[in-house]
Amino acid sequence: MADQRTATETDVIELLLAQHGMIRDLFDEVEQAPAGQRGEAFTRLVRLLAVHETAEEEIVHPYARRKIDGGDGIVDDRLAEEKQAKQLLQRMDQAGPDAPDFLENLLALRAAVEAHARSEERYEFAELRARTSQAERRALGAGLKAAEAMAPTHPHPGTESATKNLLMGTPIAMMDRARDVIRQAMGKRA
Repeated sequence: MADQRTATETDVIELLLAQHGMIRDLFDEVEQAPAGQRGEAFTRLVRLLAVHETAEEEIVHPYARRKIDGGDGIVDDRLAEEKQAKQLLQRMDQAGPDAPDFLENLLALRAAVEAHARSEERYEFAELRARTSQAERRALGAGLKAAEAMAPTHPHPGTESATKNLLMGTPIAMMDRARDVIRQAMGKRA
């Protein structure tokens, strides 16, 4: 069957904005779930955040550095935000949703992730939209989807660059996916 998507559905900015919406929805789902049922929603949130940030680091940020006036500073600020959020997310992922400080950390993580998303949308995405063609954004969208397919499923602070993601991303993603399968087979939270 032929691909019926419109240009806006493959536009990298539209894809990222849609993911930001999904992330907000997953935060709601985790927050509202009864304590004993948070695990599945939290696992989906962890995976989406890990995949989303890795794809941005590999595809969007390097392009923004080249295309946006002052792009290095804009991207460096976003990477610093991402690293802080990844560190908290990694601690939460390791401790699990039954940790006594889980909800407190979830609220802090949500605040950090939402502030980061607003900054991306305002400073990086708006500038990219203004300085790129629809064809460029569609090509970036295809690249983003490819990067997401090979992205790690858990946070790995310290890999916030395209080079580190390309060097370490595939082995880390393979290890993450193997760990997810093993945990699922053993009946544990991924």
